[in-house]
Amino acid sequence: MRGADLVAGSLVRAGVKVVFTVSGNQIMPIFDACIGTDIRLVHTRHEAAAVHMAEAYAQLTGRVGVAMTTAGPGFANGVGGLYAAFAAENPVLLLSGDSPVHLDGRGAFQEMDQMAMSAPLTKFGLRPRLAEEIGTAIAGATRAALSGRPGPAHVALPFDLLNAEVAASDLPDAEAFAPEGEAACSGEGLEVVGRALAAAERPLIFVGPAWNPMRIGGVPHRLAEAVCAPVIPMESPRGLNDPGLGNFAPVLAEADLILSLGKRFDFAAGFGAPPAVAADCRLVLVDPDAREIERARSSFGDRLALGCRAAPGRFATALAAQGMCGGNRADWRARVADALAAAPRQSGPGTGSMRPSALCAEIQRFLDKAADPILIIDGGEIGQWAQATLSAPVRVINGPSGTIGGCLCYAIAAKVAHPGATVLVLMGDGTAGFHFAEFETAHRYETDFLAVIGHDARWNAEYQIQLRDYGPERLHGCELGPTRYDLAAAGLGCHGEHVTDPAEVGPALERAAASGLPACIVAEIEGLPAPSFR
Repeated sequence: MRGADLVAGSLVRAGVKVVFTVSGNQIMPIFDACIGTDIRLVHTRHEAAAVHMAEAYAQLTGRVGVAMTTAGPGFANGVGGLYAAFAAENPVLLLSGDSPVHLDGRGAFQEMDQMAMSAPLTKFGLRPRLAEEIGTAIAGATRAALSGRPGPAHVALPFDLLNAEVAASDLPDAEAFAPEGEAACSGEGLEVVGRALAAAERPLIFVGPAWNPMRIGGVPHRLAEAVCAPVIPMESPRGLNDPGLGNFAPVLAEADLILSLGKRFDFAAGFGAPPAVAADCRLVLVDPDAREIERARSSFGDRLALGCRAAPGRFATALAAQGMCGGNRADWRARVADALAAAPRQSGPGTGSMRPSALCAEIQRFLDKAADPILIIDGGEIGQWAQATLSAPVRVINGPSGTIGGCLCYAIAAKVAHPGATVLVLMGDGTAGFHFAEFETAHRYETDFLAVIGHDARWNAEYQIQLRDYGPERLHGCELGPTRYDLAAAGLGCHGEHVTDPAEVGPALERAAASGLPACIVAEIEGLPAPSFR
């Protein structure tokens, strides 16, 4: 067998069923090796799109998502997607073709230091120098991606190693691909946290992206009921200004204890410091990464009541079983719930165009009737309206990195992972342009999602910054054309609709769903700023 067969065999041993990829010289041996296996290659139009798809697939399945690129510019194109996966804590394995080992340092075609490029964005990186090391490298990368705080891993695969002969015995056992055992906080640590929560009058619990309810089911809700404290998922690039958190930010300053389960005390958590967090608020951090705990100790000193290295999900389950409510704190919990449920204020003068809130209301009516809905939301101002007003049992957003343009790719991955689901993605016309060609991928693989583009003919987030910070006379460079994206999608084999009135949205969605095709619905909207609550 060849090194390429070792790659395919390793992926099979890891339980991989789907690889998102763009073909290229150095990885064609792997394409060949996948023939006859159960691995499905989803061939995309851009390498960053392949990584975005792997990220969403990982988030929606709990398994490692695999992307594969060729060397040089193919690999470089995919690196941007790693940033989104790293920030959102999604277990992604990037396999990249590479120049031959035996030509290292001689200027081989597309030779570059791939590991140096990917290192800041990955938990694990390795470029094997012997063909028989390929399986071990992929096993190590898979294990690292899934262990502790999930995240991306990268293996570069030199072309000569893919064509070299290897032995069947070089294929690692299935156990080598499994995640490491979860660290467990001591019973004493669990008791200390339980007592601290019971003694607090106004406690809050933060959970990070990997441990929010969308990924670990009802554990956060059970914890909230068991310890009588609100649980707040933190996964938005706007941090405490996340419209999905309503008017929560002012209430945060009243908390006297914050238990953070896998959520760094970073910008999204107000850095755990005034004015976002009261100076006398005590902090507890449970995290799988010992470095995060040391950083918190260094930053907060005596304010850090406890730093405990443990798997947040496992810790939350144990803490919920322990109970220790310390009173029902009904008034505090109601205050936080009311703040989270606050409705956004309408802003800006009316122009006769469709308001983002009106578009979202019609989409919500559709989602409420849909079978097995999965809601995907991109960034920008329309994304903030959507996060503030739309809900579904399963939701994927653009994540803490603030990356935009990937959610069209997320929709394809969602249909690959869950073919029977109703997948709806909402994005702006700016983000739609990043990977619009993936509508052709969607048609080719029969992934019949519904894409709604809020079209205000501008990069509205930046437009609003210019308007606020520099004034209306200095609006410059953020305009877009009045583009018929629906016709462009139809030209790629998909269903297209164009609407200008809220009353047209529901029927357009119904027709799109009935078409059986990937669909693009362009809704002309008023370019309003993101929702405001204060």
